[in-house]
Amino acid sequence: MNDARLQVAFGGMHPDRIRDLYDSYGPGGTLRRIVGGGIKTTPRVRAAVGVPADQRREQLSAAGIDVVYKGGDAYPNHLGELPDAPDLLFVRGELPSQLGVAVVGTRRCTSYGRSIARDYGTAIARCGWPLVSGLARGIDGCAHRGTVDGAGVGIAVLGSGIDVMYPQEHRDLARDLIASGGAVASESPPGTPPEAWRFPPRNRVISGLAAAVVVVEATVKGGALITAEAALRHGKQVFALPGDITRASSVGCNLLIRDGAFPVLDSDDLVESLELLMGPAPRPPVNSDAAGGQAGDRELLELIASGVGDFDEIMTQIDAAPGEVLAALGRLEAGGVVRCDVPGRYSVSGRTVSGR
Repeated sequence: MNDARLQVAFGGMHPDRIRDLYDSYGPGGTLRRIVGGGIKTTPRVRAAVGVPADQRREQLSAAGIDVVYKGGDAYPNHLGELPDAPDLLFVRGELPSQLGVAVVGTRRCTSYGRSIARDYGTAIARCGWPLVSGLARGIDGCAHRGTVDGAGVGIAVLGSGIDVMYPQEHRDLARDLIASGGAVASESPPGTPPEAWRFPPRNRVISGLAAAVVVVEATVKGGALITAEAALRHGKQVFALPGDITRASSVGCNLLIRDGAFPVLDSDDLVESLELLMGPAPRPPVNSDAAGGQAGDRELLELIASGVGDFDEIMTQIDAAPGEVLAALGRLEAGGVVRCDVPGRYSVSGRTVSGR
């Protein structure tokens, strides 16, 4: 059965049409009818579909491209449960099994929007949630760069073939996402150019891989709002960054908020909102340093994880006031990453840490 699915996928038809044909004829019947001329297609589609599956698999293997099929072990369950899920995805890298956070926006963004998108990407990465976007210029690319900055996992979903990088200048960025444990994916077959009609269907895949869609800047018309609409169909939460009502790149976000999207401000506000939706972050949303004599959450967590669990012993190794350390411990405890076993003695959640 997967042979027929693979061959049909190489025809590059609209996913809605493939879904309708499968509903009527199944993958095998669809393949036979296309090859035999029983289904109206172009000569190019008929020729592409007619190439044997074994030959296609050899081509994919040589290019370092995997195929994940709906219903298979490598296909994310949360995507497969959606009524408009793609039948298969061409993938380089590894798709995470957990739900991610989509960050999207316009290509024609402001420097402010680019900065916020990158901050959001870094914050999401440091919390341990996968970030999903489209690798486009503007907001998408900045969010992906934030993922790389935060040493996180990112998924780029393309509107072209997986070997046709669009835009070309993001080729290295895609490589970085794969190298850091993420993936680049597309339901279009290799060699497919970035045709305009392929991007709206692509956006539903971005939504399908995420628990929430965050729109940073968006015009009245564009891919970001299409992704937000897909999220609403999928029952996902939509967040939007409020902006200047006179700026074209903020109109879409402001309209989303007017119509019920949840407004988010800086990265701390976003993380707090995501934790309310998705539960505690896989990794704690911690401060990166302990400048100015304050107890840095990350430094404190690393110390407790190393086996220093007694409060008095913690105080001998951190240059901060007791109140600041207690406040940091309270944040980590509220985030579910540290627990107080007995008064004055702490451990990382999930395992006991000796205080001596």
